[in-house]
Amino acid sequence: MKKIKLMMMAFVAILASAAFTACGDDNDSGNKNQSNYDRYQQTVNNTVNSQKSSNKAILLVAFGSTWEQAYDTFDKVVADYKSQFSGWDVYLSFSSAICINNARAGENTAPKDYYSPEHWLTAIGLAGYKQIVVQSLQVIPGEEYRNVRDGFVKNFMNNKNGDFTEAYMKSIDRQVTIGVPLMGEDQDVEDLANVLVAESDIKEALDGGYTVAFMGHGNPDGYDYYGGNIRYVELEDALQVLKPQQIYVGTVDMEGNYITEVIERMQADGVKSGKVQLYPLMSIAGDHAHNDMADEEDSESWISTLTAEGYEPVAYISNFKEPCWKKYNAAEGYIPALAERSKVRAIWMKHTRDAIAKLGTEEALSTPTTATE
Repeated sequence: MKKIKLMMMAFVAILASAAFTACGDDNDSGNKNQSNYDRYQQTVNNTVNSQKSSNKAILLVAFGSTWEQAYDTFDKVVADYKSQFSGWDVYLSFSSAICINNARAGENTAPKDYYSPEHWLTAIGLAGYKQIVVQSLQVIPGEEYRNVRDGFVKNFMNNKNGDFTEAYMKSIDRQVTIGVPLMGEDQDVEDLANVLVAESDIKEALDGGYTVAFMGHGNPDGYDYYGGNIRYVELEDALQVLKPQQIYVGTVDMEGNYITEVIERMQADGVKSGKVQLYPLMSIAGDHAHNDMADEEDSESWISTLTAEGYEPVAYISNFKEPCWKKYNAAEGYIPALAERSKVRAIWMKHTRDAIAKLGTEEALSTPTTATE
């Protein structure tokens, strides 16, 4: 990651926070500017009240982005959920305060408003929903999933801000569940591996003799709360069983699994040159995909690092069959992300269905008003 770029992003985030104050820390509402907070809450309340058509809600929680391609991907995910979960109202939230602020400031494209899970859960509760499923759109059960589960959802179930009556809190006891991330369960790793090697664009690269390298995000060691980083290792192992010495999985932030270590594994397998197709192992193609992975002007990017080692890497493609980017032209390059792939979305949706099946059971979440001591 380029240090200068990160410093600029941090500076923009500070300016955006000062100007808009959408969120303070991702989980802490104590430092929010109350007037803006109330205004944003009212906007979300109005949206939920106008769209409410049932007593059942699915809240999708993404980390967020500031890229138009990502926005279109999120639109596609929401539309797909609405078509697949009849009778459920579907909403989308961003868990990252920086992404919320920078999207509102129009960092890479026209300004667009997104809101935190706290705002959405408050609005959902005030609207009187009787069953609520919060679906994580994270890839691994790492830091961001922890923020969703142990921050936003826990605060909602504890009625942190006192927004709800005791009667309402009792009514949703065991009626709220959380859908785990894409690779939340052991079986998900094998399922995802089988999906990826069968995707037409990835299969074409593999059949054409390319080495394929996926870039996940990962967590720094001190933030790998649930041991989510192991999923990247497990996924590479599963992919190697299907396509030996042809598919690798690295990360941006997982120590010991940067692009340099990926290259070491490739060379140990005898892959010392040739064409390498790069893909993001993230729900959307945003800053990491376009900059940390594909930026040829960044000497530390994946594409530059591979080039310096004598490989012929490419990141943009023109053969993706189900693009979400509205301005996409088949003759132009494109970076497809995980949530753009319908068969990958199906894994997230399976987790949502599993979460729905837990409603009303002991596996659902309890509220303090009814939980036994």
